[in-house]
Amino acid sequence: MIGWMYILECSDGSYYTGSANNLELRFQQHQNGEGANHTKKRLPVRLLYFEEFQRIDEAFYREKQVQGWSRKKKEALILGFHEKLPELSKNYTQYRGDVVSTSSTTEKTTSSTTEKTISSTTNINPLPEPVEGNTQKLKS
Repeated sequence: MIGWMYILECSDGSYYTGSANNLELRFQQHQNGEGANHTKKRLPVRLLYFEEFQRIDEAFYREKQVQGWSRKKKEALILGFHEKLPELSKNYTQYRGDVVSTSSTTEKTTSSTTEKTISSTTNINPLPEPVEGNTQKLKS
């Protein structure tokens, strides 16, 4: 049975990622307030993106993968900037010298002097490039 992974934008600007075996019906359910609690409280919704899969379990797996992504990474997917996905997969430990703090108010440094100071005092070694795992190509 065919499956779909989709991303909706809610009225408050939040994203909802889901999967279904009938995309049109599921979208209509969301619009009618019969979908998930998240969308029902944030109507209307707008379909921004979808991918088609041969089986519903593949769509569900992709849904769970994309749900774990940051907003910026989802936006890169929606806009078709696939080349940006690996960079947006990095966590804060993989940004050499860019992160000063790991608290909730993390600031980025743009000064090369600051970066040199951080690198020399904390002995940061370059990390290997991240590998994007198990991504699916869009099907027409």
